[in-house]
Amino acid sequence: MKNKQLVEVLLDKKYTISCAESCTGGLLASSIVEVPAASQVFNMSFVTYANEAKVALVNVSNATIETFGVVSEQVAKEMAIGCAKKANANIGVGISGIAGPTGATATKPIGMVCFGFFINGETFTSTMQFGDIGRTKVREASVNYVIDQLLYQLT
Repeated sequence: MKNKQLVEVLLDKKYTISCAESCTGGLLASSIVEVPAASQVFNMSFVTYANEAKVALVNVSNATIETFGVVSEQVAKEMAIGCAKKANANIGVGISGIAGPTGATATKPIGMVCFGFFINGETFTSTMQFGDIGRTKVREASVNYVIDQLLYQLT
């Protein structure tokens, strides 16, 4: 199980993690806390589904949302930084996307998910196009992608 491997890496490095999740609705946090030792690396997480929650809880700028849209790497990056700072964590992850079956636009199709990563002050972002594979599968694919990226970056 990759979630167990991630927790083991975090324990080994003495890192903590926090998540700000929109379309995944806490699925990443849930995956982490499935691992018994998670309490040593995980303090808090945020399900910031509404724009107002992103602004109020993890300090996403209204201007960023207005300029780039809520489903954007810029917003996901601010989510990652904001949740890491609020939780005083080494790692922050921001996830914002369109799981479907509605919400798509011409430039942002169903299955498009934007990710922000904050690791000890360094940030990077990415966007994945998972396709119209169903709401649950988009959410699961997003969590798997984050865990894979973190394992890659940390090992």
